[in-house]
Amino acid sequence: MGGLEDLQWLLWVGLALLLGAVEVASLDLVFGMVAAAALVAALSAALGLSLPLQVITFAVAAFVLLALARPAVLRYVRPHLPLVATNADANVGQRAEVLEQVTARDGRVKLRGEVWSARTESGDVLLAGADVEVVRIDGATAVVRALPPADPPGRPAPGTSPSGPDPSPSPWSPS
Repeated sequence: MGGLEDLQWLLWVGLALLLGAVEVASLDLVFGMVAAAALVAALSAALGLSLPLQVITFAVAAFVLLALARPAVLRYVRPHLPLVATNADANVGQRAEVLEQVTARDGRVKLRGEVWSARTESGDVLLAGADVEVVRIDGATAVVRALPPADPPGRPAPGTSPSGPDPSPSPWSPS
């Protein structure tokens, strides 16, 4: 043996590293499984198997890992990953401001700095300037519901008097 035949294992390791880097970018476990198969082929090269047997070892390992190991790993990993709402789903639960009267059929709201077509969930009529909450997104339309108005400034919050908080003693205050 000489030259390239002695370094075949190193070429397989290089391929595994390259595939591992692609896996880091994709995070889908496909390239990771193929990278692991390349490491199996590197082991077969280190044990002195011929190149055709190394390629067969690589193909069989890749098939087994993709067909059996990847689904099992995904079943374990996916429930443990936090779901992050993206795109239109990220708007559900957000506050919006009515720009044009919103009815059960149409209207306009400003949602996260963008103007969206909107309609109400219950058929109520919401006037311009009202605060609403996005209940769901239907296509390009935000389905909204009215939010209760905020306490106007100067109005005392419940449990307080106009002169300040309720002076009743607290069980934790010193007596």
